[in-house]
Amino acid sequence: MVEGWVHGRGRAVRCVQKGTLKEMVEGIRFLWGATKGYRLRPWLSPYLRWRLETYSGKKAETVGPKDFWSLVWGERQQAVRFLRWVGEIRGYAGRRGEG
Repeated sequence: MVEGWVHGRGRAVRCVQKGTLKEMVEGIRFLWGATKGYRLRPWLSPYLRWRLETYSGKKAETVGPKDFWSLVWGERQQAVRFLRWVGEIRGYAGRRGEG
């Protein structure tokens, strides 16, 4: 369990989130695998280009560094939600054989 403070609307609110750190680590593991061979230039990763094309509608062949970082920065909250979801799904997949 991760405890912390979330600041919003001029006040601090105590927040308790279960598994958030583990989910984020799994999300980072996903990004590491998704950018294999393109870690210093993630906008050239065929997988990430395809994801950007399906998300933004911009043709994958035309995605450059400026487009990539602009989209990542502009949609950072969605990206964090996606990485948490990836971590959650990987957690379910890891537990599938248990029981």
